[in-house]
Amino acid sequence: MTDQLANLGVCEAASAIARGEVSSEKLTQIALDRLQKIGPQLNCVASLQADSALQAARRADALQSQGQSLGLLHGVPMAHKELFYRRGRKTNDGSIITKDFTPDVTSTALSRLDAAGAIDLGLLHMAEFAMSPTGFNLHYGHVRNPWNTDDCPGGSSSGSGAAVAARLTYASMGTDTGGSIRHPSAMCGVTGLKPSWSRVSSYGVMPLSKSLDCVGPLARSAQDCARLLKVMAGHDPMDPNSSQHAVPDYEALIEGDLRGMKIAVPGGYYREHLDAGVAASIEEAERVFTDLGAAIIRTEPPDMVAINRLMAIVLTVEAATLHKHWIQTRRQDYAEQVLARFMPGFDFSGLDYCEAISDRTEWARKWVSMTMRDADCVLLPTIPVPVPSIAETTEGDWGVISKKIATITHCNRAINYLGLPALSVPAGFVNSMPVAFQLVGRSFDEGKLLKMGHAFQGATHWHQEVPPSCMS
Repeated sequence: MTDQLANLGVCEAASAIARGEVSSEKLTQIALDRLQKIGPQLNCVASLQADSALQAARRADALQSQGQSLGLLHGVPMAHKELFYRRGRKTNDGSIITKDFTPDVTSTALSRLDAAGAIDLGLLHMAEFAMSPTGFNLHYGHVRNPWNTDDCPGGSSSGSGAAVAARLTYASMGTDTGGSIRHPSAMCGVTGLKPSWSRVSSYGVMPLSKSLDCVGPLARSAQDCARLLKVMAGHDPMDPNSSQHAVPDYEALIEGDLRGMKIAVPGGYYREHLDAGVAASIEEAERVFTDLGAAIIRTEPPDMVAINRLMAIVLTVEAATLHKHWIQTRRQDYAEQVLARFMPGFDFSGLDYCEAISDRTEWARKWVSMTMRDADCVLLPTIPVPVPSIAETTEGDWGVISKKIATITHCNRAINYLGLPALSVPAGFVNSMPVAFQLVGRSFDEGKLLKMGHAFQGATHWHQEVPPSCMS
């Protein structure tokens, strides 16, 4: 019974609590027990607030028993990436530089989860300053993949991916600047949504690159992601970049069949580095979508080398600007791999940066026009190669490692520069490790991606698979 309750999705857990079938306190205690027992094996837990979480769960149960109106996440326990600030709670952003930082604000994303009734369990480990697609963290140790602890969990939301996959938390908030929600989702076998840039407020979240950062969920399913996005999305006066676009009922949008919908599958750049096993999983996903009534069209993307260069300029210049003082005064407190990824930002000119920012809209238009054409979304690999080991992404020559990292991010980083939404969906296994595809849509068209993902998950079982070592 405990394993069954741990395996519930967000929507299932919220419904079970609302019907009185299980208490929030029970689910919270299960999650805390698993975080304390399995969390250390995966090195995915940064800090827990067990007492306050249980107190909040008891209050949630009292409201439920009184017949009070309940929020969409009422009583559901979650832990989040350690860069979401909560007033008075220490967070270190995966770094020793900020290990004693205690914020005096609470992030809007957490505040909106609170308002919907979610229970905050604590914080999960991450890559140092969110600057690694593999989960690299020299200071606090690398998070371990629950499918094979010798392999990468993906980053930078590494603790989130591992904890959701291992059923230690019912969902987790992460951030994505160049794939940092999608990498751990793909490598750990969970569903991850990078919303359109500005769809979710970044207020109270440690930034990496404000022009690229996106807040989004890692969860069991597309349906869970739809509910979480509905709660978090919307304009925030504290974040002037947050969008004024109306927030639809994403859960309502996922219903219905896929007949008449089109999915673009591009070649060229998106076939480069593509492993045969991953390619086979993508082809099987195409077959499933075809059986569900969608049509597949073949397209070609624009100049991805140019887009990736512009993305690199924006990311590294903004990150270098943010970290300039610390790099000058505490250089020794950065891991060499992380520092090496910051340093190119000091080499670009102001003209380079301004051009990269000003050209962004036109490149997004061109990418959609060529890669998507008249389709509803684009289907891409999330990661084109099998999950690598921790050793091969941390040991040896930096030049070799950097090429491996570039391959991991091959299909993801441009999507942040273009500002488009993307949903990573589990799609099978290669070498006994998870494989995923991602669906990319037009700006603020998350509803279509979630609908596609939900339909796929209704016809497959990959999102329901659990690492054997994490269940009794």
